[in-house]
Amino acid sequence: MKSAYVTDLRPNQDVTAIFLVQSKEVRQKKSGDPYLSLALTDRTGEIDAKMWDNVQEVLATFERDDFVKVKGRVQVYQNKPQLTVHRILRIDDGEIDFTDYFAASSRDPDRMLAELRTVIAGMENPHLKALLEALFDDEEIAGRYRRAPAAKSIHHAYLGGLIEHVLSLCYLCRLTAEHYSFIDRDLLLAGAILHDIGKIHELSYRRGFGYTDDGQLLGHIVMGLRLIDEKVRRLPEFPARLRTLLEHMVISHHGSLEFGSPKVPLFPEALLLHYLDNLDSTMETLRASIAGDQQMEGCWTGYNRALDRYVLKKDNYLAESESAGSEAPAAVEPAHPESKPRTPREQPSLFGERLEQALRREP
Repeated sequence: MKSAYVTDLRPNQDVTAIFLVQSKEVRQKKSGDPYLSLALTDRTGEIDAKMWDNVQEVLATFERDDFVKVKGRVQVYQNKPQLTVHRILRIDDGEIDFTDYFAASSRDPDRMLAELRTVIAGMENPHLKALLEALFDDEEIAGRYRRAPAAKSIHHAYLGGLIEHVLSLCYLCRLTAEHYSFIDRDLLLAGAILHDIGKIHELSYRRGFGYTDDGQLLGHIVMGLRLIDEKVRRLPEFPARLRTLLEHMVISHHGSLEFGSPKVPLFPEALLLHYLDNLDSTMETLRASIAGDQQMEGCWTGYNRALDRYVLKKDNYLAESESAGSEAPAAVEPAHPESKPRTPREQPSLFGERLEQALRREP
């Protein structure tokens, strides 16, 4: 059994444990000497790690996606734990229980796939229903869909994360389609199920999470359109304009050009899908940020770059006595003099400046 998991680590703790190398970068100190910046993971989470000394001796002994045994000490940097590595040794796969190292959904993947099939079976539009059944009757597609993560690192970044995210979206789709009577529920559901289907080929998840070569070259939007095209070609009765609407939902679901969508959403179901997708992914990012920070005391998580903010640990905040008080995190001294803390943007945005001006105006 694994000796220590990421969630077990505490500040000022000496650690000897095995982790998976999620990322490996060689950087330079101000002196010009190299140091290693690593992301070490197991099924409970990820910890930032730095090796400052004796780097040349170990640099070529391990790579990304290798298992390594590390000896070091946990410190605090930017209100987050950081492991200072003193020794590191590559471990053969035969010594590893893989279930200790790959995060997975707490839900059973077969049950989630059965639930998704139930959603599809309940659709009334015969064309959309036929397309989705053709996709999920393909054993390779269904098998990958039930196992794939929804993202490499930001949200639902674990095995089974894609289908868990989609089922959550389907629930939100049904709620909002009932509220907004002008929404085509089946079209919205089909968009939710298909918007990220290209990730079954874009992402690599045999060891650490990363991108396939085709994923790097094309991205999940293009790869998703290819999967849809392959199945639609076998459905000669599928309406051409309905296909165009569905494809538009896939290519516009990021919501804006700067976030990778070649088109912005241009009809209600497409726009609603974007907002629901953003809502579900952001809420999961918030949840994971709080859950992954429980080893640190206080009311605030470390700075979350994806959310561009610190996150309040509400339960800790409510549990603190009023006399103790609580302050938002300030700048923290780096764990090593070569490290420079990153802080949230101090300059307000143009929107923020205009909002402040509007609020200051006399009524």
